[in-house]
Amino acid sequence: MKPYKTILFDVDDTLLDFAAAEALALKLLFESQNIPLTTEIEANYKKLNQGLWKSFEEGKIARDEVVNTRFSLLFMEYGQIVDGILLEKNYRGYLEEGHQLISGAFELISELRNHFDLYIVTNGVSKTQDKRLRDAGLHPLFKGIFVSEDTGFQKPMKEFFDYVFARIPNVSPEQALIVGDSLSSDIKGGQLAGLDTCWFNPMGKPNNTEIIPTYEIRNLHELYLILNLNH
Repeated sequence: MKPYKTILFDVDDTLLDFAAAEALALKLLFESQNIPLTTEIEANYKKLNQGLWKSFEEGKIARDEVVNTRFSLLFMEYGQIVDGILLEKNYRGYLEEGHQLISGAFELISELRNHFDLYIVTNGVSKTQDKRLRDAGLHPLFKGIFVSEDTGFQKPMKEFFDYVFARIPNVSPEQALIVGDSLSSDIKGGQLAGLDTCWFNPMGKPNNTEIIPTYEIRNLHELYLILNLNH
């Protein structure tokens, strides 16, 4: 195995359980609107939201357009006109409270910080990610937190990683590894930046893309082996 010095971690569905945080935030948001959140509405929201974020990753739309239009677009499908910006603000407040950890994440990061330089690289909203990482106890374990909102670029853009590397002392891409759950964002981005990549794929989803990670793991515990650490 290569001797890595720097490890970049994604946040959502890699260290923090975004699905759990999102489910609760949506439930509370819809309750506040006196609308029952059905499985159909939730599925429609996820499909619409994923499509918007994909367009953002591809540089077709701005982040503000993603977050400020998703709820107005969703409710429009059900014949309701709502203030998308206001609903987004309310949703964001609920989402910030969600900091459930992926199994083994805290123990892993607590151990790895003794051996490697650890950094967060995440697409998202800075205030939200900052609060969730702090509430989960992860924030102080990292040497730096890089959020797309602050960088002006997003994964998988090479410019995002250029921004990150310009702010990490003595970093060498050849000795860096990125760990994340998204092939299109984390793994593709890592490849564009010349990094080794580790795809966290706990559900064993098939890879039907041309994006081939250096490593693939189902459990965060498997990282110890990749990093030559006895555990």
